[in-house]
Amino acid sequence: MERRTIRIGHVKRIYVLRHGKSDWGADYGSDHDRPLKNRGVRAARRVGRFLRDAEQLPDLVVSSSAVRALTTAQLAEESGSWGCDVRVDRDLYGASRATVLQVIRGLDADIDSVLLAGHEPTSSDVTGSLVGGAQLRFPTAALACIDVPVVRWDAVEFGRGVLAWCVTPKLLSAAGLGDH
Repeated sequence: MERRTIRIGHVKRIYVLRHGKSDWGADYGSDHDRPLKNRGVRAARRVGRFLRDAEQLPDLVVSSSAVRALTTAQLAEESGSWGCDVRVDRDLYGASRATVLQVIRGLDADIDSVLLAGHEPTSSDVTGSLVGGAQLRFPTAALACIDVPVVRWDAVEFGRGVLAWCVTPKLLSAAGLGDH
């Protein structure tokens, strides 16, 4: 029996990715310049491969300009061979949830899915707000998938999204996902 997916209406998909584990002991100038630890590099690559293997590739990546977030986004995209643009948005560094919503609402209409790479507490705050006020804890390199039933990005509002799934590198590793 052939299985078919029937799509009713339209859904925009938002992936929220917290940066990988950063290296507090590294030599860096400011918090903005703090790099990833090796563990953070491995986690970013695992997340990238997981999305590829799950056939859930974003159309666009928008990353904070901080080194640890941008490196996480770039490593995930490269490891997963997503083939999408990675844009840098300085506003995502230290962003409020209102600022992130503004970034989402400004996306081009032809994009159906976006991955936002950023920081805590913004990652958990934005995800929780999009799905109606959930309290979430985002460990490093955690990835959430939120579906919002809208046709246009400018119609995205807090409380309208559905949390489709959320994974951590530890969970992916335990399940053997994103290994290859």
